[in-house]
Amino acid sequence: MDRLDAIRVFLRVVDSGSFAAAAREAGVGQPAVSKQMAALEHYFGAQLIRRSSRSMTLTAEGQALYDAGTRLVCDFADITAAIGRGQAEVAGLVRMTVAPLFGRLYVVPALGAFFVRYPGVEVDLTATTRVVNLVEEGYDLVVRNGAPADSTLIARQIASSAWALVATPAYLAQHGTPRDLAGLAGHACVVFAPGHAVRPWDLRDGERRVSFVPHGPFRTGDAEQVRAAVLAGMGLAQAPAWMFAAELAAGTLHEILPQNMPPPVGIYAIHPAGRRLPGKVRALIDHLETDFQQAHAGAFLPRPGAPSIGAPATSQP
Repeated sequence: MDRLDAIRVFLRVVDSGSFAAAAREAGVGQPAVSKQMAALEHYFGAQLIRRSSRSMTLTAEGQALYDAGTRLVCDFADITAAIGRGQAEVAGLVRMTVAPLFGRLYVVPALGAFFVRYPGVEVDLTATTRVVNLVEEGYDLVVRNGAPADSTLIARQIASSAWALVATPAYLAQHGTPRDLAGLAGHACVVFAPGHAVRPWDLRDGERRVSFVPHGPFRTGDAEQVRAAVLAGMGLAQAPAWMFAAELAAGTLHEILPQNMPPPVGIYAIHPAGRRLPGKVRALIDHLETDFQQAHAGAFLPRPGAPSIGAPATSQP
């Protein structure tokens, strides 16, 4: 038994909350994790974890090992990085989720360069708009618009995007271009309606906040379909600018009433709270942050430099 590897497995079990989640994180079967844990308890001659059908708690010996093991693994990582082998030690499976459209446009294209730099890392990406339970479902990372309301999660802002009200030149040529908020009346809108509930547009009239309920012949709860409908000339839509950055830059879409848009929306990398952030997850977050700033300047605003936070989420398409 490699005792350092066994301690790493033990820390994964504690941080993830279950043997099954630790096994998924490590990319191995649950029996392998159970075997490692049994060997570690035999080595120390003490029970480390009390397990029942519904819960898992640390014994006093287990808590002592967790505290000491966390320091040991972190110190070893620091030493490894200091002698130039830190990159080689970044390895393992990262399970993450992202909204389908954002993943297709920005996350997946960034992964090629990431795999070249970190060939020992694998990414299992789930595209979903559903709010997942990171710990119970065994995810390491979520990338989404808006910070979580859950204080047990850590949210790091890695980018921000302005809001934009957009339409095709052909639509505006036929129906006219609104010059102020009153001019929105009578225009066809592409309506974002997740769960069949129409999402109002958040607008600003000077210092005053205005909620505008869009109307139009087409509504959908899917951001990809909002994008397709706008590009097909079906009407106006409000969305984070990253949804239409390429078209705005090319002039195939026009931006309307930029002075009436709300503050930018933050893009966050969210992970479970704990004493350790695995190197593979940290490396992926750092890479995405850099890629968003360097490769997609038209989609994202300059990094605000905000620290990690836990704040109420803002629901976005």
